[in-house]
Amino acid sequence: MNPVIALITAAVITGAPLLFGTVGEILSEKSGNLNLGVEGMMFMGGALGLGAAFYYEKAVGTAVSGPLAVVLAILAAFAAGALGALIYAFLTITLRANQNVTGLALAIFGTGVGQYVGELMRVKEGGFVAVSNELKGYFQNSPFPKALQDIPVVGQLVFSYNIFVYLAIVVAVVMGLYLNRSRSGLYLRAVGESPATADAAGIPVTRYKYLSTIIGGGLSAVGGMVYIMTTAGCVWNHEGLSGEGWLAVALVIFCLWSPYRALWGSVLFGGLMILYLRLVLPFFPTQLYKILPYVVTVVVLVLTSLRNNREQQPPASLGLAYFREER
Repeated sequence: MNPVIALITAAVITGAPLLFGTVGEILSEKSGNLNLGVEGMMFMGGALGLGAAFYYEKAVGTAVSGPLAVVLAILAAFAAGALGALIYAFLTITLRANQNVTGLALAIFGTGVGQYVGELMRVKEGGFVAVSNELKGYFQNSPFPKALQDIPVVGQLVFSYNIFVYLAIVVAVVMGLYLNRSRSGLYLRAVGESPATADAAGIPVTRYKYLSTIIGGGLSAVGGMVYIMTTAGCVWNHEGLSGEGWLAVALVIFCLWSPYRALWGSVLFGGLMILYLRLVLPFFPTQLYKILPYVVTVVVLVLTSLRNNREQQPPASLGLAYFREER
């Protein structure tokens, strides 16, 4: 395979978990909730998603259904992330706790829960927790026929990815259409910009904040499951997800809170994450490779701040608690 094509395909696969996490966090932040607990929710989603597929296969044996295993893994991961986000939402929306502190606490809590569940499964099973090679194929192989995958260049660039890459693209496009083309999406953006004004207009601020935060948390957790079931080889590794959630938060800033920009931004970040494996320079330490996504994010943040374009700024009420009695 051409090295450039190989790098692009690897970047797309590596960026798919980030795309889920980024789109989920964009949805949350558009309502004004700055949930920094993405790392924790991805850990929870990774552990419970793998556990759902593993124990389902263990229960049914050779009668396992690959598509059903994929659905169960998605649902388990989404439920785990939604539960973590619900705790965050209750503390920050109902109790009006500081969003930064609560988000960091969720990151620590979720990471601990994910690692505990993963290690508990490993200890109980007496070894690695991994699904069979047959079931791995449903998570890691392309859903398209071999004939399409074998088309020169196009087959490799378009039809060679696992099902989660295409699902992530659909989720990002649907999220972009929802935020920009629907009345409900307009209401959600209004809540994020000025909850007092939205409340005065009759928009149920609390409902929008809760739903967007919970659904966003669930989507982020699905990204953790995707990472474990694809990049990590369907095997639990308690350190495998380290940094994915923080990269997703950085990507939200990089793509300027746009799900459409996140489509190519996730590929760029995915490429930067694996660049140290593809471009080895003796004078360039591996550690510097790994901070490149954050450096790029800082540069983009500085440039957009200098331009002072309102369309490329975060929601005005991001990170601020809403006190209805003060409006």
